[in-house]
Amino acid sequence: MKKIIFLILSVAVAGCLASCDLDYMPQTSYNEGNVEVDEETGSSFTTAQQLKDHLASIYSNTMKSDVIQRCCVMDFLLYSECRADNAYGGTTDGGVLPIEANDIDATNINISRDWDDYQKGIRAANEIICNIDRIREADETMTDEQYQEWLSQAYCLKAYLLYKATQLWGDYPLNNSIPPAITDDNIEDVYWEYFPERSPIKTIHEQMITELEYAAQYAPDLNPSDKLLFSKAFANGMLARYYAEAPCRDWTKVQQYCEAVEANSSLKLCDTFKELFWYDDKTPGDANRNTSESILEVTFSTSNGTWLNWMFYRDMLLDPNNSYSWAKWITPSRDLYDAYEAGDERRDVTIATDACTWSNYYPSDEYRFMGKVRTCASSIILMRLAEIYLLHAEALAMQGDFSGATAYVNKVRERAGLDPVSVPSDQEAMLSVIFDERRLELAFEGFRFFDLIRQGKAMEVHDRMPQEDSYWQQRAPLQEFGYYLSVPVEAMDKNPSLVQNPGY
Repeated sequence: MKKIIFLILSVAVAGCLASCDLDYMPQTSYNEGNVEVDEETGSSFTTAQQLKDHLASIYSNTMKSDVIQRCCVMDFLLYSECRADNAYGGTTDGGVLPIEANDIDATNINISRDWDDYQKGIRAANEIICNIDRIREADETMTDEQYQEWLSQAYCLKAYLLYKATQLWGDYPLNNSIPPAITDDNIEDVYWEYFPERSPIKTIHEQMITELEYAAQYAPDLNPSDKLLFSKAFANGMLARYYAEAPCRDWTKVQQYCEAVEANSSLKLCDTFKELFWYDDKTPGDANRNTSESILEVTFSTSNGTWLNWMFYRDMLLDPNNSYSWAKWITPSRDLYDAYEAGDERRDVTIATDACTWSNYYPSDEYRFMGKVRTCASSIILMRLAEIYLLHAEALAMQGDFSGATAYVNKVRERAGLDPVSVPSDQEAMLSVIFDERRLELAFEGFRFFDLIRQGKAMEVHDRMPQEDSYWQQRAPLQEFGYYLSVPVEAMDKNPSLVQNPGY
C-alpha cells in the first residue's frame, strides 16, 4: 500500500521542496489521472450514477448555497455597484466600507472568502470535467447524450465562475485538474497541482470560449419550466459576454451569440418589469419563478429560500412587518434614484422605500433599499433577455448600425413604460444611450462598474461621486490597477505560487 503523505499548506513546505530543485510542472489538461483517488476505490467517482448525482448536487447545493449567493450576488454587488455610482456601502461593516471608499487591501475578509468560494465552485465543475471520460469508458450505462449534456453543464458552471473571477482579479488560477492524493511515489509530480499559478486572463477566456462553444451545441435546450438549468441559451449568452470583453473582443461574435439566444421561441420580455422580481401576495408562499425572460435563475422557494433578502431588504412574504433592526448591505444611491425618468416603472421595483429604526444615507422614516430580492422565495436571476438585448445593441453600435441598436434599446424602454428614443447621430451618443439604459435596467444585477470600465468612464464616475453626493464616503482616487482587486493574503499564504496584483 502506498503511503499517503498529508499535504501541509504552508510556505515553509513549499520552500523546502523548492530547495530540492525538483523538476515538475502542474498538469494542465484533462486525463484519466486527474481524479481524486482513495486507497480503496482508486477514484472519488466510479459510476455514471455517481456523476449524475454530483451534477444534481451542483444545482441543489452549489447553486443554492453560499457559493452563489455570496460570491456571485451579495459581495459581487459591492464590487460592481458600490465602486460605481449605483449604491452606497449600506452598513458600517469593516469589510464593506473599504470597498465603497476604494481603500481595499489584501486582508479584506469579503475578498478572501470570495476567492475561496470561486475555487469551491470551480472544483465542483471539475469533478465532472476531470472524471467523465474515464467513467464513460468504464460504465457502459452512460449514453452519448448524457455525456454531452453533463459535460456541457459543468463547462457552463466553470465558465460562469471564471468570468466573474477574472472580472474581479484579472489573472486567476485556471484549475483543470483534481489533484491525486499525494504519496511518497508521486510527490515530485503532483505537489504543485495543489498550488496552481494564476493564468493570464486571455488564456482563461480562450479556454472558456472553446468549452462554451461545446456547451452551446450539446447542453440541454432551454426549459421554460426549469430555468435553474445550464442550457444552450445560457452558453450562447456567456459566449456573448466573453466576446464583449477586451482579451477576445469581437463584436460580430457578440452579435452572433446574442442572436442565438434570441432564437429561443420561449424567451420573451415579461409584460411588466415588476413580474421579474415580485411575488404573488395573494398566494402566500409563492414568488415569481421561471419567468419568460429568464435564461438562468436560481429558483428559491419558502422551503429552500435564499438569505439574500436579509442583506438587502426585509422578507415581504414571511415577515413583512419586521423592524429592520440592523442596516442592510448596499443602499441605492440618490444619483441612481434620480436617474430614472418620470414614469419609469423600473424605479420603484429596483428601489424600495420604507421606514427603519436606524439611519444611514437616508432619513429613517423614508429609507431606500435594494428591491430586487424581496422575499426568501425570490429567484436570483443570473442572466435574462433584457441584458442580451442591450448587449446586442452595443454590438450593433460598435459596428455602426445605430438604427438596429436603437430598436433593441426601445424594446427595453417600452416594457419600462417609456417613450422610444430617437436614433443617435454618432457612435459616442449611441453608446451613451445604451449604457444609460443598462444602468437603469440592470441596476443591482452586477454590471455597473464593469460597464463603466468597458465604456472608459470608470475613473471619471468613481472619483466625482463624493463631490456630487455628500453622503458618499470620500474615496481614494481610482487608478487603473484598481480595476482589479487585491489577491487575498490568506490565499497567498496557502499558495506560494500566487503573485499579488500590481499596485497593492
